[in-house]
Amino acid sequence: MAVIVVFVLLGVGLLLLWLSRRTQMDAGLPSGRVLSQDTLGRWRAAESLYDPVYDLTGRPDYLVAEGDRLIPVEVKSGRAHAGPRLSHRLQLAAYCRLVEAVYARRPSHGVLQYADRRYDIPYTAESEAELNKAISAMRIASAAAPVARSCFSVSSCDSRPMM
Repeated sequence: MAVIVVFVLLGVGLLLLWLSRRTQMDAGLPSGRVLSQDTLGRWRAAESLYDPVYDLTGRPDYLVAEGDRLIPVEVKSGRAHAGPRLSHRLQLAAYCRLVEAVYARRPSHGVLQYADRRYDIPYTAESEAELNKAISAMRIASAAAPVARSCFSVSSCDSRPMM
């Protein structure tokens, strides 16, 4: 009887392991151990990453450990169309920067997973420079004089789509 229980538990364990790996592959995640996940909506499972040098905070949808490498993964619900958007590439570069700052390990790349396609985006000196330029531009824009509002409540604003 004890042998049957052991084999049943072993079978259930193998089934759960197989289902877990299949779910990870179906989600477009790299092989490896999922260290954190931020796809649970308001029930957040992971702490935000913070880089004090850039005063940057964020959290990738997944952080996967593949050997000694850490790979941030950002999942987009839409289709890729003509390729990854600049804003998505910059977001992924920011996550790579945050992983490097927090874990002292520079990711070689990050993953953008769209509904129809996966992109492995290298984290290079060029992509880091592009991120730094975008951060600088945002800081300059936020330090500029505020723009006067044309309305102060949703009901008084013109809700027609802009052309």
